[in-house]
Amino acid sequence: MIKYIALYRKPEDPQAFDEAYFASHLPLVRNTPGLLKAEVAKVGRVFVPGFLGEHEPHVVAEMYFASEADMKAAFKSPEWQAAGANLTEIGGMELVAMFAAEVVEA
Repeated sequence: MIKYIALYRKPEDPQAFDEAYFASHLPLVRNTPGLLKAEVAKVGRVFVPGFLGEHEPHVVAEMYFASEADMKAAFKSPEWQAAGANLTEIGGMELVAMFAAEVVEA
């Protein structure tokens, strides 16, 4: 299993960002073919201040796929492309770092 992680730093207007993110962006992401599960967590407290430099984390989104091939196929889908366009519209592309990680069971 692989997950795609999006770490958003705190925007200037957190409430406005959250409203747009949860009302428009997340529903588009959830329509992505091959997506097994999506989890979103709002960061409440940073236990190691300065770990991310001057940026304070705000939201972490994790999207799970069965394999890297499934994830790559999902990224080519119209649904994923629509979610990306929406993220640009709501200003999220300026706030986010994205990366993939293979899930290793402990």
